Amino acid sequence: MDHPEPKVAETELPEPTAQQQPREAAVFERPGAEVFKTKNVSIYYGSFRAVTDVSLDIYEHEITAFIGPSGCGKTTVLRTLNRMNDLVTGARVEGDVEYRGASLYAKGVSPIAVRRRIGMVFQKPNPFPKSIYDNVAYGPRVNGEHKKSRLDEIVERSLRHAVLWDEVKDRLHKSGLGLSGGQAQRLCIARTLAVEPDVVLMDEPCSALDPIATGRIENLLREIKSRYTIVIVTHNMQQATRVSDRTAFYSVLRDDKNDTRTGVLVEYGPTRQIFEDPRDSRTQAYVTGRMG
Repeated sequence: MDHPEPKVAETELPEPTAQQQPREAAVFERPGAEVFKTKNVSIYYGSFRAVTDVSLDIYEHEITAFIGPSGCGKTTVLRTLNRMNDLVTGARVEGDVEYRGASLYAKGVSPIAVRRRIGMVFQKPNPFPKSIYDNVAYGPRVNGEHKKSRLDEIVERSLRHAVLWDEVKDRLHKSGLGLSGGQAQRLCIARTLAVEPDVVLMDEPCSALDPIATGRIENLLREIKSRYTIVIVTHNMQQATRVSDRTAFYSVLRDDKNDTRTGVLVEYGPTRQIFEDPRDSRTQAYVTGRMG
């Protein structure tokens, strides 16, 4: 006779230590609290190893940039930080991924709770086919907030934090699909901020935007990093130098014999050091344009 497996109690994620105490926006010689710690992380899709042996620490109220050529695994690592890869059939993670000292992949940790705490903004702006107001209020409603005065407060605060309020305050009940590309991306950022995450992950958030809209998003990142920890994937090295405190450079290991390519973390450190005094010749070749 088969017996059902015992249910595993859902594990609580640790609370942010300084979410209510924003730090001054600056490049810190001494990092703040450790938010993520990855150790010897390899990521697989079925039998294919997409990324191998990634170890790095990400700190509170900093912007960390992931750079590197296409196919090097930077987006795969980013999606590991909020368990988005769980949605891909056959994906698995080996090694340790910790969020504020707790294992993100421990038995009993809810991926939904992880994604509520660690939000994500995607490459292409993806407003819901709803009003601007309902786009922002969507997450709080899903989380049980239905009081109109409270939702009004959340929507205004989130749009202000996304530097969009003044542009849309008179058309909150018009469709979010009518916004420009840059406005739509800021709406998606406001939607992410509305659930009060601790961390915001961004996967090439400016790749589909013009230079003016890109500048607005970069200014926004600098403004909100005192409230949030931000990790951004970017192909734009100038963007990494403009907005990030630390940069991780990924590259590709090629196995011609087996015709495989695996992403690898080559070098990680303060952004100025990565771009001005890289320790690894592969990093130097990439940041100077000698390697694509």
